[in-house]
Amino acid sequence: MIFQHFLLPLFLFFLSLDLSVAQYDPIRDFCRRFGHQSAVVDNRLYIDGGLVNWKPFTASSQNYTNPFLTFTDLKDITKGMPTQYANLSKNATVPSVNGGILWEDSVNKRLYLYGGESYQFSPTSFLLWAYDILKNQWDSFGPPTGRSAIVPTSYGAGVSVPDRGEAYYYGGLLNNQSVAGWSGPPQASNRMIKYDMDSNSWSDLTGPDDVKRAEGEMVYIPVGDAGMLVYFGGSRDLWGNGTFVPQPLDTIFLYDIANDKWYPQKTSGRTPEVRRRFCGGATWAQDQSSYNIYIYGGYAFPPDTTGYDDIYVLTIPSFQWIRGPYPVGSNVSGPYPKNMASCNVVNHAQMLIIGGTYSNDTTFMCDVEAVGGQHNMNLGQQNSATAIWAEYEPTLTTYAVPTFILSAVGGTNTGGARVTAPTGGFDAPDLAVQMGRKAKIQSRSPTRDVSGPTSSSILPPPPEPSSSKALGAGAIAGIAVGGAVVLIALLVGCCFFIRHRQKHYEKPRHPAGPSMQNFVPSGWGGSTANHSISSPTITHASYMHPPYTPHRQNSPVQLPSSPARLPVELGTDNTGAVRSPRSFTSSPVSAKYDTPSWVANVQAVNVQRLSPVRTPTFTAQDLRAPQPLPSQYWTSSVQEESQQFHQTEVTRHGSTSPYLGIQGSGNHPWDGRREPSPYQNNSR
Repeated sequence: MIFQHFLLPLFLFFLSLDLSVAQYDPIRDFCRRFGHQSAVVDNRLYIDGGLVNWKPFTASSQNYTNPFLTFTDLKDITKGMPTQYANLSKNATVPSVNGGILWEDSVNKRLYLYGGESYQFSPTSFLLWAYDILKNQWDSFGPPTGRSAIVPTSYGAGVSVPDRGEAYYYGGLLNNQSVAGWSGPPQASNRMIKYDMDSNSWSDLTGPDDVKRAEGEMVYIPVGDAGMLVYFGGSRDLWGNGTFVPQPLDTIFLYDIANDKWYPQKTSGRTPEVRRRFCGGATWAQDQSSYNIYIYGGYAFPPDTTGYDDIYVLTIPSFQWIRGPYPVGSNVSGPYPKNMASCNVVNHAQMLIIGGTYSNDTTFMCDVEAVGGQHNMNLGQQNSATAIWAEYEPTLTTYAVPTFILSAVGGTNTGGARVTAPTGGFDAPDLAVQMGRKAKIQSRSPTRDVSGPTSSSILPPPPEPSSSKALGAGAIAGIAVGGAVVLIALLVGCCFFIRHRQKHYEKPRHPAGPSMQNFVPSGWGGSTANHSISSPTITHASYMHPPYTPHRQNSPVQLPSSPARLPVELGTDNTGAVRSPRSFTSSPVSAKYDTPSWVANVQAVNVQRLSPVRTPTFTAQDLRAPQPLPSQYWTSSVQEESQQFHQTEVTRHGSTSPYLGIQGSGNHPWDGRREPSPYQNNSR
């Protein structure tokens, strides 16, 4: 009877706990990831946090908070992509967030984790955490110091400039998943924050105007006196009530680092459709006569919220938008719209796109799990197939300007661009001056000893083959059963002992007299000796910020290099988009890996149709044309597409969103059709 009513449920609990804790391997069990942070230092691409779906991915699958820090070795190739490893340290006190950023410091060999939001749990006070690449450990640098009141946001736009030891983050979302104590609908920020890595100090800077923005992209280019930050796209928060509208991509905002000044600039060419939560990266010609910013994917706005599977390039200083070579056909989006991926340019020549979630998927599809959701964009199409999607080449370190960009700006693949001003001129005279200068990059010295082995020279052992798993399901079950048997034996002994003591005191010589009337066993309530009992269940709180203990500035607290705890299953109602397993091919032409032979069959798929627009072309006659380039050099002249967006109140609870692939209960500024909101404002 005791076993049936008490010991058996306890045995099953411990068995299920052991199995759930050891259930997932970040490499072997990967299905898809999104909303993560990534950065490149010393031939490693680090991937932190975000949300994940594990295999097998079915209708009952849930989203998980990803507590792992993993990396890909950019010098080692497996199946056409960099080899992935998952044995880096991430202490359980380090937060695991989505929608944040990893600021890389390649000089001091650190990664700084800023911003982001927790998943369905309240955040705590912000601390700046940094991963020490040399020591494989996380350090706490405490809360922001100085006079500025720094409030971290999520899904803003950030970038670091390691040569200057500076990091920036513009805009982003303020909600009860990113800011401790937040109440009310989500809002965006109009501020830009700056972090100085060497002094551990913060600055609160203004944005380009008073408009609050989020979900856009920002990159660094070495132009002007000290370099510029380029921001574009995303959403605008005009009313502060949780209703967001697009930020059109025909206006670009540039921040002059040396002079702390913003410049807006109008663009021309094939302007991309409005989008948010896309990703991008910058590279430039060898002579820096053109700076080319590649963007991929993103999510759309109502009334058509499917999203995009396409490539665009913004070339500067002519500020032209150019439709990329994928997909084939200028008026379609590819068959796999994707958002919440990350983009990292490697050696100026390639851009690795990691993960993302599919916004129109109707099958239980994993993101090419054979290579961990990696997709490589060969920016200069420098491969035998002259393809934009291609296998990763670790020896490719030089960017060649591709033909589709040369047709708009002229020159050769090494530079010599002839179109060096916007068709309508620069919006500010100062900007024209800055665009003619190359940034002076000074060598920055490390502030600590980095003479030891670097991350690129220390590699962990290769991943174990599937046939030699550390612990199989049978071994785990055996350990659980063995532990449960020992526990049961102890509990049975305790029960016999308690029963024996009860019989001993059942005699009438010990009535409940005055000395026993006020006695309450400890832990049962009613006594000052009452103790709380901690649940053995792992909770999401274990991955969030711990209570902060003040530390001396520039003296980070070192955490032990212990393995990360395994992810916690989060309750959801999975009624969103569904996926199915995806086939894998290592063909250089189809190295994007979304589907075999997409180039030949893209027109046969049910794709989103876009309105026709003009496409720039550059001919020999343009070499003699005065600058800026006259409008008659376009192949066609059509009226710019206008888009109207109706402002409507949306249901705050029970609304759906394109982001997470499941049904949620958050408030959302758009009338999404498939998945739960990234702006959840749950009552607590």
